[in-house]
Amino acid sequence: MPQQESMSLTDFLDKYGTEEKCRAYLYEKRWPDGFVCPKCGVAGQPFKITCRRLFQCRHCSRQTSVTAGTIFDKSRVPLSKWFLAIYLMSSDKRGCSALRLKGELGIAYGTAWAMSHKIRRAMKERGGGIRLSGYIELDEGFFGASSEGKGKRGRGTDKSPVLIGLSLDGKGRPKFIRAQVLGRVDGSSIASFAEAAAEPGSAVATDGLAAYSRLRGKGYRHMPEKAGHRPDSTHLRWLHVVISNLKAFIQGTYHGVQKKHLQAFIDEFCYRFNRRFWQGQLFARAVAAAAAARPFTLHELIG
Repeated sequence: MPQQESMSLTDFLDKYGTEEKCRAYLYEKRWPDGFVCPKCGVAGQPFKITCRRLFQCRHCSRQTSVTAGTIFDKSRVPLSKWFLAIYLMSSDKRGCSALRLKGELGIAYGTAWAMSHKIRRAMKERGGGIRLSGYIELDEGFFGASSEGKGKRGRGTDKSPVLIGLSLDGKGRPKFIRAQVLGRVDGSSIASFAEAAAEPGSAVATDGLAAYSRLRGKGYRHMPEKAGHRPDSTHLRWLHVVISNLKAFIQGTYHGVQKKHLQAFIDEFCYRFNRRFWQGQLFARAVAAAAAARPFTLHELIG
């Protein structure tokens, strides 16, 4: 599938360089078929209270703004800066750190940090439901720094285990991924991940870890192979490439992340990966995700 050309920064500024252009675009994304009152659910052209940027329902008189009920709700940051943050985070496959957002948007670091996590949460809500099917490669990777004095690698490490599933298309090329931070790698957590992420009846290729055998009892065709069993084996080849890219993304752009926030960064990576063939639509899709997502409090983000 050919990739669509991404939107340049110049094109972005031409289309969304002012506050009013951003508000008009967000209005279209929230109410593509026309205004619908968030209180009474009645559709119809609202009264416009221009001086306060509000819309008043003609049926119940409820007043609302285009940002109310979205991740932009009650934010003091101009919508044009929010849009620029979404553009930077959605268009660059390397991601965009809060430190970079701070510099590009001219805002405080804490504000940039909160904005980036709200955008990631919106990406998760929008893209977290993709189901893997067909032929799936499944393995775990380990992320983060080892505790002092514990330099073990792989399954002997105390780094955070992340279970990653990658579906391949009919030509054996990567299609979609799902990933989940686990407390531990065991049969129960593997089975739970598979039931949430993969269609029953799919062929699931894994290494020889005994815990993966639990997949057989969950309706999957389990295809295990011990690591290094065949020198020329392509078993899990694409998945290991993706895991390497994910580690480079976490370490290269963010220089490592706290364990409690690791899932959020993995969700961001998965969101972009699963939409990599729609480069020209990444910004529009991310804005739609932000418009559909509920507001997130700072307490939810920190906790």
